Amino acid sequence: MRGLLLASGTMSLCDDLPLPTARKGWSRVRVLQAGICATDQALDRGYMGFCGVPGHEFVGIALDGPLAGKRVTGEINAGCGTCELCRNHDSRHCKHRTVLGILQHSGAFAEQLSLPNENLVHVPDSVSDSAATFVEPLAAALHIADDVDLARHKRALVAGDGKLGLLCAHALALHGCNVTIAGRHPERLPLLPRGATLVSGWLEASAPKDVLPFDLAVDATGNSDVLPRLLALVRPRGTIVIKTTTERPTSICWSSLVVNEQRLIGSRCGRFAPAIAALANGSVPVERWIAARYPLAQALQAFQHAGTKGTLKVLLQIS
Repeated sequence: MRGLLLASGTMSLCDDLPLPTARKGWSRVRVLQAGICATDQALDRGYMGFCGVPGHEFVGIALDGPLAGKRVTGEINAGCGTCELCRNHDSRHCKHRTVLGILQHSGAFAEQLSLPNENLVHVPDSVSDSAATFVEPLAAALHIADDVDLARHKRALVAGDGKLGLLCAHALALHGCNVTIAGRHPERLPLLPRGATLVSGWLEASAPKDVLPFDLAVDATGNSDVLPRLLALVRPRGTIVIKTTTERPTSICWSSLVVNEQRLIGSRCGRFAPAIAALANGSVPVERWIAARYPLAQALQAFQHAGTKGTLKVLLQIS
């Protein structure tokens, strides 16, 4: 099988990777297209010490199981299936889980992958292959509404105008929030939801001090320096949602957090159904964010392009 292999800190294109085996309760998927995200790039730099095939944003054709022959995408966390969390349908937090393309589970930058049957979700004809590669990150962005009462957090600040930041801005706008996005790319204003504001300089050490505090701030930067600066931009009893992991630690002023009674929430994966619905009805125009498509044979060039400053989404066409 052809695919990208990350081993000993080196990414290489291989044509002799083992095919996933058919397992009871699991389905093999022929991958059609996959997206390169910031986590994939961090893994390439050594984050989490991952060894295997990376990639977790995908669309493909199920080869086995109840969805055989249909286009699918998939929840990336594969739980053990037997622990209390798994029995309560929360495999995302199973202590023994593997994570597609991230943790002990070969991912989507290869011709085939495998996932538990329950992880796979049918992709309707109204969602293109390219749009379907955004289901996983859009689901994560929409998950903010599961964590926060957005009716009480109308004024929202999104830190970061990259792929995830744009998705979070659209997710919040879909729930009626007034969105400001703090970034470094003014040319991305046309990619924001209608009525949103794009500002610059707010995430720097010299950020303005006279900003009217927000009800909610979402950190979508992946930069550990940003969180301490967000605390000052959120009102007392407001909420800060962390949507990205970082490769290095951060520190914050606990006194400010406690005195202002602010809530700090970690937020990761989300439900796929709302994301697919939003893509199907065109609420989030993700295909406008695609910078390039590369065949699998040019996967290394695709990674290089994805890492170029200012690049949004790069897709790999697998088969």
